[in-house]
Amino acid sequence: MLEIISQVMLFICGAGAIWLVSRKEDWKRWGYIVGMCGQPFWLITAWHNQQWGIIVLTLFYAYSWGQGIYFYWIKKDE
Repeated sequence: MLEIISQVMLFICGAGAIWLVSRKEDWKRWGYIVGMCGQPFWLITAWHNQQWGIIVLTLFYAYSWGQGIYFYWIKKDE
């Protein structure tokens, strides 16, 4: 059951994040939040299937989504 939930969330978060980030409107910054929300599901799925390379890639993706969160949500405009 956890695998099915993870797969559904991967689709929702993955597709949603890419769609939001590609927008021109101000709400595109929400894509970074949605993308970060999907990372635990990537880790669960990769761990469950013993896909160690995907785990490393997921950590890089989490870092990248984190950069977007930092630049669009935390850092003050100069």
